[in-house]
Amino acid sequence: MNEEYDVIVLGTGLTLYKRYKIPGSPPESMGRGRDWNVDLIPKFLMANGQLVKMLLYTEVTRYLDFKVTEGSFVYKGGKIYKVPSTEAEALASSLMGLFEKRRFRKFLVYVANFDEKDPRTFEGIDPKKTTMRDVYKKFDLGQDVIDFTGHALAL
Repeated sequence: MNEEYDVIVLGTGLTLYKRYKIPGSPPESMGRGRDWNVDLIPKFLMANGQLVKMLLYTEVTRYLDFKVTEGSFVYKGGKIYKVPSTEAEALASSLMGLFEKRRFRKFLVYVANFDEKDPRTFEGIDPKKTTMRDVYKKFDLGQDVIDFTGHALAL
């Protein structure tokens, strides 16, 4: 087996030590390099997702750091904007024009009040048959709003 390839794939201490220019080699107390890994890329976890439940159940959370995200942001026209997630943010956002703000606010109110178990909250939208494109159309949202909303939801 190619030892250098093995080191890179497994993210061993040797590679980590090289990356951060730490002199010497990892102490033996760290064990074998293939028994652990350092991930340098932050991850998004849904607050109530299965992965979070599993991490809590296994108590591995004592080895992890969690941080709540401050919000979703988009880059448009050379500026960075916060994606509105509340009624007040929608009305105050410079990301949209006045009429678009009102339509987006109505959309946010609909989403906040939506309850899959209560058909009265559907407002004529069948969640089992209606596409998101049709929901956006019902609220008359413009393409820019659809784009940043879709990107924010995809996170």
